[in-house]
Amino acid sequence: MHLTHRITEDEIVGKCKTGSLKHQELLYKQFYGYAMGVSVRYSINQDDALEVVNDAFIKVFNNISTYNTDKPFKAWLRTIVVNTAIDRRRKELKHQAHTDLDNAVGVGSNASAIDSLNAQDILKVMKQLPQLQLTIFNMYEIDGYNHDEIGKILNLPASSSRVYLSRAKDKLRQLLTTETQTHG
Repeated sequence: MHLTHRITEDEIVGKCKTGSLKHQELLYKQFYGYAMGVSVRYSINQDDALEVVNDAFIKVFNNISTYNTDKPFKAWLRTIVVNTAIDRRRKELKHQAHTDLDNAVGVGSNASAIDSLNAQDILKVMKQLPQLQLTIFNMYEIDGYNHDEIGKILNLPASSSRVYLSRAKDKLRQLLTTETQTHG
């Protein structure tokens, strides 16, 4: 029987730093599913998510020499995927933000209903949210960014991030209530 050496993540990354195309392919294959999982949450559809993933991996390979191996590779990759998806939407989000804020009305802060929702139910209806609300919801609730960080990344005031998050939660509650009544 022939035993093969299982290559570690550190070895793959190290070889990618030397420009090895074989190891770049291995890295892509190993982390494709993870990157798609992150990308799908920020993308309009599967094709858009795939483009974000491919663009993100190009950035990874172009900047792998700057990767600090003392930190988890997945965290570095997630940051690149999220930023790539956001960069891709930046112009649309900026336009949408101006339109939405011009027509803004007061938003309540009742967040307790969202806390009791099943994560799978939320993911099922999330794609029905307007793109800016979906992006901010993902960044805050799933990826752990705070409102100041979201504001800097999306070029919005932190208060606007809070408003959009509140609207996203309200819309999710409404969508889930409607879906429950339809299928219940």
